[in-house]
Amino acid sequence: MDQCIFCKIAAGEIPSSTVYEDEYFKAILDLSPATKGHTIIIPKKHMKDAAELEGEYAKRILPVAAKIGMAMKKGLGCTGFNLVQNNGESAGQTVMHYHMHVIPRYDGGEKIVTWPQTESTAEERDETARKIKNGMEQ
Repeated sequence: MDQCIFCKIAAGEIPSSTVYEDEYFKAILDLSPATKGHTIIIPKKHMKDAAELEGEYAKRILPVAAKIGMAMKKGLGCTGFNLVQNNGESAGQTVMHYHMHVIPRYDGGEKIVTWPQTESTAEERDETARKIKNGMEQ
């Protein structure tokens, strides 16, 4: 993908503050961090989102994210971390190259990953489950 900024970063064509790199991924500090140490894990191969994520990358990304999160706890003194991955513009994805955010969380810090709690009936949940199952069969 000639114009993909994450492809260029992964290839080393654009400088970045790299915290981790292997044959599959490059992990860099986010330019607009949610918290100090906010890191983005970028596959070196272009895949648009989780629906396109190939098996070997899917198998390897969670252990990399956990390793980075644990390093954040040791190195930055954070007490937790969020793993965030958005798929599609309506979900907040702004760069159409699969990537995972590792966001360190600090005691007393802001809540940055929240959503409103809603109610649903058993019938609504059953109907929704049926629609999702039907979508998997198509």
